[in-house]
Amino acid sequence: MWAVSTVTILVLAGILPDFQLQSADGDSATRIAVTAALGAGAFGLLSAIFWPLLVRLLLLVPALVLGLLVFFLNGSLLIVALRLVPSGDSEAAPETAVIVAAVMSAVASATGAALAVRDDDAYRRRLYRLADRRRRALPPGPSSPGTVFLQLDGVGHDVLRDAVGKDLMPTVARWLGDRNRDSDRNRDGTGAGARPTHRLTPWRTDWSSQTGASQLGILHGSNHDVPAFRWYEKAGREVMVCNRPTSAAELQRRAIDRTGDSGLLTADGASRGNLFSGGADEQALVLSIATKRRSRENRSRAGYFAYFSDPANAVRTALSFVAEVCREIGQSTHARARKVRPRVSRGGLYPFVRAFATVVERDVVVAAVMGDMLAGRTSVYADLVAYDEVAHHSGPCSRDAEKVLERLDRALALIEKVAEHAPRPYRIVVLSDHGQSPGETFRARYGLGLGDLVRAGCGLPVPRKAQRTHSGAEARAAVRAALRRPVEEGGEEHRPSRRRSEPLVLASGNLGLVSFPDVPHRMTKEEIDARHPALLTTLANHPGVGFVLVRSEEHGGVVLGAYGAQIPLDRLDNDPGPLEVFGPGAADAVRRTHSFPNAADIMVNSAYDPADGGEVLAFEEQIGSHGGLGGAQGKPFLMSPLAFSAPVDDGEDLVGAEHVHRVLRRWLRESNGPQVPLEAEPEERAA
Repeated sequence: MWAVSTVTILVLAGILPDFQLQSADGDSATRIAVTAALGAGAFGLLSAIFWPLLVRLLLLVPALVLGLLVFFLNGSLLIVALRLVPSGDSEAAPETAVIVAAVMSAVASATGAALAVRDDDAYRRRLYRLADRRRRALPPGPSSPGTVFLQLDGVGHDVLRDAVGKDLMPTVARWLGDRNRDSDRNRDGTGAGARPTHRLTPWRTDWSSQTGASQLGILHGSNHDVPAFRWYEKAGREVMVCNRPTSAAELQRRAIDRTGDSGLLTADGASRGNLFSGGADEQALVLSIATKRRSRENRSRAGYFAYFSDPANAVRTALSFVAEVCREIGQSTHARARKVRPRVSRGGLYPFVRAFATVVERDVVVAAVMGDMLAGRTSVYADLVAYDEVAHHSGPCSRDAEKVLERLDRALALIEKVAEHAPRPYRIVVLSDHGQSPGETFRARYGLGLGDLVRAGCGLPVPRKAQRTHSGAEARAAVRAALRRPVEEGGEEHRPSRRRSEPLVLASGNLGLVSFPDVPHRMTKEEIDARHPALLTTLANHPGVGFVLVRSEEHGGVVLGAYGAQIPLDRLDNDPGPLEVFGPGAADAVRRTHSFPNAADIMVNSAYDPADGGEVLAFEEQIGSHGGLGGAQGKPFLMSPLAFSAPVDDGEDLVGAEHVHRVLRRWLRESNGPQVPLEAEPEERAA
């Protein structure tokens, strides 16, 4: 390693004009080589001694800022190293030192891999030494097993099975005993039919099939009054968005108030890369604490320190980040050239967003989980969002998404191997919060968005492009018929009254929410019909809409569908009407959401066609979507060690994130650790 670093310095000194290893009068080749060797040795020594100390001092700096500071701090160490060389002839401009240090770290990383010095075993041993130093002053760890919960965001049950069958996820296949694989042999040459260590169980999400509702229910035991990913709350006159730090913090507070419990990870737990903390003591990249002032209680020590204490990690992640950006640009260009359909725009900042999710977030979270295991924590919950981000824009079954699944499987294998050095045995649970359903967007198919359709149904002006669509024309005709007079675009009758605000339309995948902000309560069907006679008819009869939910003065709540279908909620079990195509559990999910105080005035679910690949029509610009009912988005998975009791009894379905929470809490109790007691059901607590 020292020799390669020496050669690297010599090459860079010959290439870069502001980096020299000899005096102005010139030196012999031997003297220059000795200077390079001493400089490389001093740089390596300073990095080993001072780099961990610098990272500890910078733990309060946000992760991305710290990642950028890596290069400047590395350059500073190189300048110091060159000045320590006895000849005193070496020097480098500050900006050149940054480049030289970055190249040296990258070369060292690549060389170490080639020499089998920086392989996974070596990485685990380094992390083990770090964890061992923290454990020396502590009493021996418990012998009871710890539990690691790894959430593969957006990976549906069927997608996982298909990936195993295609040999994309050999680690998962081995855990499942190859029962779901089509191939006869593993990648490592072992035969199929190995003894399984895990069981695979599908579960069914709530109507709001998205990370905010699912993870809140899983970690905190309640996702009550979370009707979608984003919704309007009339009481506070505010739009809530699950991935907004202030909203996440408020949702977590409400869940804790409702359950009376801090969460799944209260007892010596760690939360990594999640929207919510779960009551954990250790948190890294947790959104609900992003608005809080960083302190000893909420900063990420073990995770960031374990990762950034090695500057080569940061350089490797930065290079992988750039490679992922280039990969996305190449894949999107290829998709456009081949005119792949469906397709959405993948320009702007998206390549960088994708690279952060698939590289930076993955690397930091995986390193944090490994550090937690080596520290002997009782429970860890981590979210890996890479697949979800790529599947939104490339499609849930695309080759792009399959490549992400392969990399996630390697992360699972690394975490599994780290357990060999942990001070206690660990059981690894892998689960997802929802799946994704394919399909083109509502706008791509019909030429107008849901907001345009709502405005047209209200008789409000819409963009000219939307006016000329078939759906826009039908909506205007419905308005004319309802008002029994011609209505011309731009006419006075189209302009909203000054006393009435325009409808607010929000989208969460293929779930749309329509609210009237000027009305302080949830409007009824009768009130909506009186105000906008054609709106509900326009929505319910549109071919891109599966069903509409509204409150009713007469029936309490009704589901509206095409051809005048109007089914009261209490009759859905006998007459599901437009819900029949959405499968079992749809009626219960709709009734539950209807009971939420912040359900929108109008809840709109897109059409779903199980015969056409299970496609839905997203109201957002996504060709892989989730958030409502229909298809794979509502069927995530729970993969658990056989050492745990079965999630549910034979013949019983695992339904809802709150049910998953109770299962995970039961498993923590089975591990005989110092877990919080099993709480009563949310309905019992409310009563």
